[in-house]
Amino acid sequence: MILVGTSGWQYKDWRGRFYPMRLPQRLWLEHYAERFGAVEANGAFYRLPERDTFADWRARTPRDFRVAVKMSRYLTHVKRLREPAEPVARFMGRAEALGEKLGPVLVQLPPNLQIDLDALDETLRQFPRGVRVAVEPRHPSWWTPATRRLLERRGAALCWADRRSRPLTPRWRTTDFGYLRLHEGRASPWPHYGRDALGSWVRRLDETFGDDDAYLFLNNDQGGAAVGDAMTAARVAGRREQKRSGRH
Repeated sequence: MILVGTSGWQYKDWRGRFYPMRLPQRLWLEHYAERFGAVEANGAFYRLPERDTFADWRARTPRDFRVAVKMSRYLTHVKRLREPAEPVARFMGRAEALGEKLGPVLVQLPPNLQIDLDALDETLRQFPRGVRVAVEPRHPSWWTPATRRLLERRGAALCWADRRSRPLTPRWRTTDFGYLRLHEGRASPWPHYGRDALGSWVRRLDETFGDDDAYLFLNNDQGGAAVGDAMTAARVAGRREQKRSGRH
């Protein structure tokens, strides 16, 4: 099953494009969650919300909705994965208030952080059993068989990523779920993705993960591109799921 959404939902330029003009911002999450199955709370990367905020998101969304949460930059960009126990415990002590609606935790590494398997291994060890973790390395030194083996051993997903229809990562399957972030498309107007590009990514996720969960998040939020592309991707994924169900 492919769960489609966007990286964040509180963008002012989505008013009038996605959110009705008269809809109060305090009701935007409900409007969003009626139309998508998941969201990536990327604001947590910059400022970790209080536990009550996560609990509020849980209360305001449908039972089957999922909230992926981007790990605080304090661990990834300030500490650079050093001494991860306290940052992970503090993060999980708040995010776990989402309960069953907690989706994967995204650990995005700095572009200049070169491969350090010991640091990544120690970081992944800190997450409670049962919490899904996706790792988004961004330095090419990480693309080694040893990295793949580590992710497989720890049950963490490699986050696939794309910019301008060029894959930024190998398309490894390392665990029982997938995670894809689309950063910038090549269609007009910028930074949209074209329907064919979105369809290609949906197909790749489907072929790689089959009946297992896969998350697809649009991160090209400028000018409302992400939410429009996400609606297109959700329709494509829905039709593919219907065809799959018809074959069973």
